[in-house]
Amino acid sequence: MPYEFSLGGALMPGVLLWFALMLGVLWGLDAVAGRYGLYRFVWHPPLFRIALFVCLFCGFGLLLF
Repeated sequence: MPYEFSLGGALMPGVLLWFALMLGVLWGLDAVAGRYGLYRFVWHPPLFRIALFVCLFCGFGLLLF
């Protein structure tokens, strides 16, 4: 994994790619959970979304290292 990459002449951290990928995965899971009404079992849906993103991002990051 590259530590930095150039985007329009500006150096961006390599983790930004994985961040964007996990954001896409989160949006997909969010659409599935919304379609099937799974958020009615969750106390606070926005907090659940943030926690799910953190778990996905950190879990994927641990798989890379």
